[in-house]
Amino acid sequence: MSKYAQAFLAGLQSNLVYRWNFGVRSFFWFFHLVAVYLLWGAAYAGKADIGGFSFAQTLTYFVVIFVMQFFIGAFNEDYQISEDIRMGLINQFLLKPIHYFTYRLSVFAAARVVSGAFGLLALALAIPFFHTLLALPGEPWRIVLAVPALLLTAIIQFSIAYCFGLLAFWFLEIQGFVILSMAIETFLGGQVVPLDLLPHRVFAVARFLPFFYQAYFPGAIITGRQGLDFALQGLVIQSIWAVLLVGLAEFTWRRGLRHHTAAGG
Repeated sequence: MSKYAQAFLAGLQSNLVYRWNFGVRSFFWFFHLVAVYLLWGAAYAGKADIGGFSFAQTLTYFVVIFVMQFFIGAFNEDYQISEDIRMGLINQFLLKPIHYFTYRLSVFAAARVVSGAFGLLALALAIPFFHTLLALPGEPWRIVLAVPALLLTAIIQFSIAYCFGLLAFWFLEIQGFVILSMAIETFLGGQVVPLDLLPHRVFAVARFLPFFYQAYFPGAIITGRQGLDFALQGLVIQSIWAVLLVGLAEFTWRRGLRHHTAAGG
């Protein structure tokens, strides 16, 4: 595991070089939060609640989702993997005892540590303006269950990005696939509208899709939008999806290598 620890440290160093990128992203996150406040403030105008949730609960949900993405979101891993394949950089990993998935996961974890630090900084700057409008539940079990839910969410997000990156074995350009994936994940992940506000049948179907566990599920646990039984059942489904997607990633890697031609020095 020492080689992956070194990959993690190298990832930290390389991401710190681009710390201004994370800083700018955090800065725009603040304005995104303002836009959410204005949009949902207008939606709640004259209403005590929507779907059984108050304005404070909904605003808290979006704050948690935004901060959470800094720690677990796969921002550009698919492009990095596709570039490794397209530029032939993948060849070096084929000649060494390095598991590419684990290597990339180590680099992903390092990037999330750096972006998470900037996310917390953005939150610290925003809290003085929004703290009176937020409402977090106080049950201790929510934090206990949120930790594995967030870890599984990170694995799911990374595995999906990894699989899309591996499409470069078959396609010269993967941007179209990535944009389509992001659109689906953004909506069905609950980043546009909390999924519990959708029609019941749509919510029931979405619950069994992997996108449900990319943002909404851990966010719903932390912010109190779902109860203990729902959280425990969700963890089981989320664990199954994590295992299936890691397996899919390994399968896609092996199939892709059959199409790969390593040329040059």
